[in-house]
Amino acid sequence: MSGNTPGRPSGNGHKVAGNTSGRGGNKPRPNQGRSGRAGNASASPASVNGTSRSERPKTSARALAVKVLSAVEQEGAYSNLELNRRLKEAELSPADAGLATELVYGTIARRNTLDYFLERYVAKGVSKLQPWVRSLLRISVYQMLYLDRIPEHAVVSEAVNLAKKLGHQGISGMVNGVLRNMIRNRDELRIPEHLPAAERISLEHSHPLWMVERWISQYGEETAEAICRANNEPPAVSVRVNTTMTTREKLMLEMESMGAIVEPSRLSPDGILVRSGGNMALTTWYRDGLLSVQDESSMLVAEAVGPEDGQTVLDCCAAPGGKTAHMAEKMQDRGRIVANDVHAHKRQLIMDQADRLGLSCIDAVTGDALDLDERYPEASFDRILLDAPCSGLGVIRRKPDVKWTKTAEDIHDISNLQRKLLDRVAPLLKPGGILVYSTCTIEPAENEHRVADFLARHPEYKAAEDSAWSGLETAEWKVVNGGVQILPQYAHSDGFFIARLTRIAD
Repeated sequence: MSGNTPGRPSGNGHKVAGNTSGRGGNKPRPNQGRSGRAGNASASPASVNGTSRSERPKTSARALAVKVLSAVEQEGAYSNLELNRRLKEAELSPADAGLATELVYGTIARRNTLDYFLERYVAKGVSKLQPWVRSLLRISVYQMLYLDRIPEHAVVSEAVNLAKKLGHQGISGMVNGVLRNMIRNRDELRIPEHLPAAERISLEHSHPLWMVERWISQYGEETAEAICRANNEPPAVSVRVNTTMTTREKLMLEMESMGAIVEPSRLSPDGILVRSGGNMALTTWYRDGLLSVQDESSMLVAEAVGPEDGQTVLDCCAAPGGKTAHMAEKMQDRGRIVANDVHAHKRQLIMDQADRLGLSCIDAVTGDALDLDERYPEASFDRILLDAPCSGLGVIRRKPDVKWTKTAEDIHDISNLQRKLLDRVAPLLKPGGILVYSTCTIEPAENEHRVADFLARHPEYKAAEDSAWSGLETAEWKVVNGGVQILPQYAHSDGFFIARLTRIAD
């Protein structure tokens, strides 16, 4: 999804349904943060609400991380929103903001592995601790195990001092004892050998056991482990060129002249991978509408839709408008796109995208996608995009909360909604037109099974020709029934499913 505005993680806007908002063996630098996740941590105003920096209470990266993690656990807060809110209030240095970001996302990503080791050293059990104490111990063990540039003695010292500030002498003593005991027994902090495969993967790569077992049954042990490993890697930063204003080649040359390290996307002709160059959403290129921040997998959706000049297109669940804008760009802003979303405030996000990118063919409307067949006549559109609400299990590396908030029941419930949505929008496509169904999940029940079920019940539809995927197939990545399943390890991009269907001409 494009348009990573400051304060939102890269790839935002994925339609993750439900109560959710994603470093393998290589240890990340403590101040690098998780690329594409945090908002603008360094570009804060000198004062907020009339209070100068010098008058505002000071906080540290670790204290901020503890507060964010406690809010996520106690209040069900979204980690990205809570983190960005507190970063704006705290006005940390860029290095400290990066550390706070790393601690929040890294601790969430590795949660059950951290708890597994802590359980041996916390006498009354991790679950019995106060949430802030549990968060403090988790971020401390995360630093010890995964951030090798932070000395262990510094980790303990900072944790003890923070425990004194937030609690009392008894808690700080307990924190000190637990962490020092773990350091003394550092050689024992390893996952036991000879565990059953699912349990080993669950602990080594920190995913819920039910999820690992499910992926093993669907994809096999080797692929399931590769998925889990990829989910713990930092997400790539990629941008999409606004081809109504410039070309990829011209923009890359300009970015390189300003010191950015970039390379062309291998997946999308409109994509650029940014290896180094700062927060793209804070650049003049972004502000002036030359680019949008979007994951490479997400860019393939508009490619699959293939809208043409002068066509009428329906985007059923459009907010925040990244794919909508991409389609408008591919149409060279000629034609009409009806961009629908159920929430009025999200309609504004779509319009903000269109205004920034200089696109006038987008008509943003508000309404339930299940009612679209009552609002528009049959066979009204040349192209339809149903970027459906989903479980979001393809974007865990950007939104690690998803691992711990989703259940198997959620997958079942959302797949039923997807079925209804497909049935409602199907009559709106003109014969010979293209309907694209996409999700940011890797669940067959939401993806290829959903498409197979739809085709079996709608004889007026068939899988479209596979020309849209020419050159993209690999030994792992196959087109089945007009749909391609992208797993996160395939191209270091988000897990995505994209199906291309056509309504048979009369």
